[in-house]
Amino acid sequence: MSNLPKIAWIGLGIMGSPMAENLIKAGYAVTGYTLEADKLERLAKNGGTAATSIAEAVADADVVITMVPASPHVEAIAYGPDGILNNAKAGALLIDMSSITPQTSIDLAKAAGDKGIRVLDAPVSGGEAGAIEAVLSIMVGGEQTDFDAARPILEALGKTIVLCGPHGSGQTVKAANQLIVAVNIQACAEAVVFLEKSGVDLAAALDVLNGGLAGSTVLSRKKDNFLGRDFKPGFRIDLHHKDMGIVTDAARTVGAALPVGAVVANLVASLRAQGDGGLDHSALLRGVERLSGHSIEG
Repeated sequence: MSNLPKIAWIGLGIMGSPMAENLIKAGYAVTGYTLEADKLERLAKNGGTAATSIAEAVADADVVITMVPASPHVEAIAYGPDGILNNAKAGALLIDMSSITPQTSIDLAKAAGDKGIRVLDAPVSGGEAGAIEAVLSIMVGGEQTDFDAARPILEALGKTIVLCGPHGSGQTVKAANQLIVAVNIQACAEAVVFLEKSGVDLAAALDVLNGGLAGSTVLSRKKDNFLGRDFKPGFRIDLHHKDMGIVTDAARTVGAALPVGAVVANLVASLRAQGDGGLDHSALLRGVERLSGHSIEG
């Protein structure tokens, strides 16, 4: 019998599935639930246990981890008679790794505390590749003692794991992360179109740029997407649109100006309105191409 805590995992999407599988590889017993039958089959094939409901998944769990798209989804799985808070045992630790509003995390921690359930907000950065490779950056909000208890689990999922402050702080840092990533992708996309229109060898140009001050994790991760116009979603425009809404709203609340961020938020929204919401966020390149007179296929 393993002495490791038993884990329930709710939400097995692009990020959730490989993350849950990394916990299984690390020796944890993982019981998962999601709405897609094929994702449950994948979990079972990789050594996990498929549950038929949230209640079943969390009933015997020491730790419940959630990874769903947005605040309404977190609220849907957490609250109500069939939700996590009414079915997890007292003393359980709920780690929400979704990217949601800071206020949603604060409210969840308070509601869970009334049930004797501890909570950490622990959103991640690194995309699908980071999830698969278990090198995610994990920004955490909550109590130090709960963070210390969760650290061994988080170390099976990521490389940079930092407690950023009280409940909601992880989400605030994640919002800042998404602001930086979106602006960075937009800058890379503009550079790509500029380089191509100038007749430069694009692959060579991106290699040398990435070796200097213009280099970034974004450029390293997305370079091949730009070169091959491969926009298979690792992180969808739809989700980045949601995140830009979070950061612009939160910045307005605290009185922080986002002059460039606001422009990029509108460019993300424009791309989504043109039907590209299901593509990877590197598809911001398509928006720049349209503005530059390129004919866009598909």
